[in-house]
Amino acid sequence: MERTDIIPVFGMTCGHCVAAVSGELAKVAGVVDVRVDLDSKAVVVTGDGVEPSALAAAVDEAGFEAAGLPT
Repeated sequence: MERTDIIPVFGMTCGHCVAAVSGELAKVAGVVDVRVDLDSKAVVVTGDGVEPSALAAAVDEAGFEAAGLPT
């Protein structure tokens, strides 16, 4: 079942940050859409069967911290 998660991501300040976070999240199995709002520092991820820990790991791999997700 497809669901949408809104993830606060700390430390994003520019387009390069957005690209890094988007790129890593897009690699996660089951993710079908990633939208980043730099102003609110939030990422909206839509996917099917996506593990929250995989999302947290992807954000970490991009060099940032995801709030509220298990690691």
